[in-house]
Amino acid sequence: MTSRLVAQLGAENVAGVSASALSGHIRALILDGRLTVGERLPSERALALELGRSRSTITRAYGLLERDGFVSRLHGGSTRITLPHTALAPIIRDDADAIDLSIASMDSTPGLYDATVRSLPRLAALRGTSGYSLQGMPELRDAVAARFTRRGVATSAEQIMITSGALNAFNLVLSTIGRRGERALVEQPTFPHALEALQRHGYRLLPTPVDVDGWDHHHLSATLLEARPHLAYLIPDFHNPTGASLPDAQRARIAATARSAGTHLVVDETTAELDVDREGSYTPVAAFDPRVITVGSMSKIAWGGMRIGWIRAERDLIDRLLAVRPSFELGTALLEQCIAVELLDDMPALLSHVRERLRVGRDAVQRGLAQLDGVRMPATPGGLSAWVDLGAPVSTRLSLAAREQHLILPPGPRFTTGGVLERRLRIPITLPPDRTAEALERMRRAWVAVQGGTPPRARELEHAAVI
Repeated sequence: MTSRLVAQLGAENVAGVSASALSGHIRALILDGRLTVGERLPSERALALELGRSRSTITRAYGLLERDGFVSRLHGGSTRITLPHTALAPIIRDDADAIDLSIASMDSTPGLYDATVRSLPRLAALRGTSGYSLQGMPELRDAVAARFTRRGVATSAEQIMITSGALNAFNLVLSTIGRRGERALVEQPTFPHALEALQRHGYRLLPTPVDVDGWDHHHLSATLLEARPHLAYLIPDFHNPTGASLPDAQRARIAATARSAGTHLVVDETTAELDVDREGSYTPVAAFDPRVITVGSMSKIAWGGMRIGWIRAERDLIDRLLAVRPSFELGTALLEQCIAVELLDDMPALLSHVRERLRVGRDAVQRGLAQLDGVRMPATPGGLSAWVDLGAPVSTRLSLAAREQHLILPPGPRFTTGGVLERRLRIPITLPPDRTAEALERMRRAWVAVQGGTPPRARELEHAAVI
């Protein structure tokens, strides 16, 4: 049985590498949060057998990690993950000079302040209530339902639940319908925190490939019909991180296949309206099957600090969600719901602003990447980021080198289930142009170091969140 360490490393990614390089790969997994503090690593003998390497190579790699404070070893006992200067909990070190490219999110829309001011009378009118909002304010549920209807899927307010963001919505769905030990189909790559949520709820993950050119539809359909997973999690619009969008004909086919397989299809629409210049029209997947569960959010179109999301589902599932939700929260903040009502009333202006910001950000990324020989940026018609092809399996090495430049850059494998996609890197198109230019200049310096073979030293930065 493959250990979790080897599954995260990807045996092919470390085949034949030196002990120093192997320790660097393991260190990258720790710094990126894919291996957790306190986690036990395989014994030297077991890891040598799994990787087909000499035990002396593994001993040397573990010794380098111990020297730098990334593992603790007991003679004749276990080897466990630590971080430098602590063996108990990860430390997030403040670095005012660091640029964090693990967060693909814009600052707030200019209309947020005015919407907040306009929302205050609505909030004041609620002072005589309990203040708890288990399903969400009727006005906001009406507005979200109307948005779905305008996009092509008839929806009533009774089919909507307001949540504290899309990830909160997904966790609520898993808490309600999840089954430990069952299989879940996921895209490869995909949103890392969705993978973590599924694993925390006890699912075994079945990856299906997605690239900038789209999905492998035969593989996806065959996996649904042959494995009959309990749940499938898909991002069909401006897929995070590839930016691909699923055509309507294939949405209909996948919805029908999932229904035939008895699979709960959960669609994440967090990025659905981040359009810059996408061609064609795209219908919500729920239009093709009423059983589809849709989660969405205001975070990417208004502000990450607006913790407003929603679930669209059939009414019987909404009832089940309402029964489960009080076990871990009693609703979503009323002030943020009042602000969201105001913002949804002015969606054309809001989306126009977002579109322009993303266009400018995309152009800045394209200019910066043009300075890196051998790196290719694909067409990026919208979404949060560009899924960059590095031309060689050096993503983890580049990520480590970037830390020396005070740049937090999650490597391609961070978005996968098993340490693959080392040729890829996600670059957000959401930062202001000047910040992007500085970030990509730091990345250029890291790229030169990697191309020149200079072994990067890992800084003591730990950042597991990828947004």
